[in-house]
Amino acid sequence: MSRIDPHVHCRDEEQWRKATIASVLALADSQGVGMIFDMPNTHRPVIDERRVMERLALVPVGWEDRYWLYVGVTGDRDQLVEAVRCYNTIPQVIGLKMFAGKSVGDLSVTEATDQQYVYRTLTDLRFRGVLAVHCEKESLLRPNRWRATVPASHCSARPTKAEAESVKDQIRFALDAEFQGRLHICHVSSPKSIMAIEEGRHLGLRVTCGVTPHHLMWDRSTMVGEVGRLRKMNPPLRGKEDVTALRDMVRIGLANWFETDHAPHTQEEKLGEPYMSGYPSLELYDEFVAQFLPQVVGLTSERIQAMTDGNIVEAFADKL
Repeated sequence: MSRIDPHVHCRDEEQWRKATIASVLALADSQGVGMIFDMPNTHRPVIDERRVMERLALVPVGWEDRYWLYVGVTGDRDQLVEAVRCYNTIPQVIGLKMFAGKSVGDLSVTEATDQQYVYRTLTDLRFRGVLAVHCEKESLLRPNRWRATVPASHCSARPTKAEAESVKDQIRFALDAEFQGRLHICHVSSPKSIMAIEEGRHLGLRVTCGVTPHHLMWDRSTMVGEVGRLRKMNPPLRGKEDVTALRDMVRIGLANWFETDHAPHTQEEKLGEPYMSGYPSLELYDEFVAQFLPQVVGLTSERIQAMTDGNIVEAFADKL
């Protein structure tokens, strides 16, 4: 059975001690995943051809057809032109990525006017590929609520409203700009976000969404002590009612695929300053697919195959 993980964060380069492209590919292989799509929140962001080629040079020989990567976008027109050119000319560039809220790394487009500019510019450039977006509205984040001694406080610092309102923004901006590409909402954690995505679909927007293992398997009540700090990620875990509703929405087909948002950090960074956000969820993948999805969520083997491979291949048909 073929599987694709369309959302991982390989490290390498300055962060090689956390993970490398080679180690993440090996982990994927051990979890039954044949292909990964790497996201660009590296120490030096992947936003131009030079950085793309530097990343591709790190892929082990013989594994080239199993590694794809996104190019990040900014609010600068010249950079957007370069990003689209990379997409059009470099086969391994699978799509573009926008961080609509600050997460890990310095690559973000947080102002609404800049986000609107991205959609208008991509429309002008006739981009028809996938624009993947990390949705958390910066003005609704409350970082002062975070307390390391109470790890679940991270969930209050980045509330569900911040994600849902950002999703609504992206859908509105895409529709207003008559965006011709596919808008993909990454790692959806809130049922309200999926309902907003459904409204976008009804309005004719090509929009998909992915759900992670950690947002389906765990809720914020599990964020206690060291385990809680290890389970700090963006967007954060949600309450039990949200998790139950998210599972129901997956069961009835409102989510398009599973993506791990695999984000390795050192244990020291997770348990102590700076208390990094991110979880290495690719390590959960085989158990998640083989046991959790059929037994807890109630998905058939056909649905699992579609959400781990078929739906992804269809969305990225221009590249795969």
